[in-house]
Amino acid sequence: MKRCGTTPRWWRFTLGGPMLEADALATGYGGSQVLWGIDLRVEPGEAVAILGRNGVGKTTLLRALMGLNPVTEGRILLFGREITHTPAFVRARQGLAYVPQGRGIFPYLTVEENLRAGLAALAGRVHSLAQEVPPAVFDLFPILWELRDRKGGSLSGGQQQQLAIARALVAKPLYLLLDEPTEGIQPSVVATIQAALVRILQELRIGILLVEQKLEFAWNFAQRFYVMDRGRVVLEGRTSEASPETVGRLISL
Repeated sequence: MKRCGTTPRWWRFTLGGPMLEADALATGYGGSQVLWGIDLRVEPGEAVAILGRNGVGKTTLLRALMGLNPVTEGRILLFGREITHTPAFVRARQGLAYVPQGRGIFPYLTVEENLRAGLAALAGRVHSLAQEVPPAVFDLFPILWELRDRKGGSLSGGQQQQLAIARALVAKPLYLLLDEPTEGIQPSVVATIQAALVRILQELRIGILLVEQKLEFAWNFAQRFYVMDRGRVVLEGRTSEASPETVGRLISL
């Protein structure tokens, strides 16, 4: 793998990508319904935060969008086409990337091997002979270049989170779904992740859908927000028109 000092034009094809949209979405686990009538959209190059107390359905929403939870009502659109019942691996190839809570890296693989695992989502989009880990991920997360031969399980929580996001980016997604990316991470690394997400938005024009408990972190780069309660969206708006303190008080009620 090579590292370069500037972000190359390897992502240019994603510019002007399609909207990700949920329309009256409902899902659950077994016989228990968790989400009711969720309407949501994320524009290309836009960051949107999903907020709410624990247990209100935020993670379930991300899993449904990624195809990991079956949809019982409503629909999901990408590229203007319905993907409601499309398998998760196909959605990954169509441009969705998911970083779950807990990161989901492979602990016994090296950093480089973890990153190469992300290339699987390029199947059908990029010829196998042209697939390689983009140097830009090391410009976003320089520590990964230094640790590229280290086993994933030996990394700190913050380093693992950077690896998880970088592995998702290897697939050149149009939309990045992030579940609690700052959970259990020290402030200095949170700042590194925030700076990388800003660059992902501004330079790569990837849409970000973020579940996050730290409202100040979300407000630093998200343009819009949705507040969830008991499986429903109860408030939505623009971060420029609402303070994190006001929304935080609503969530704590």
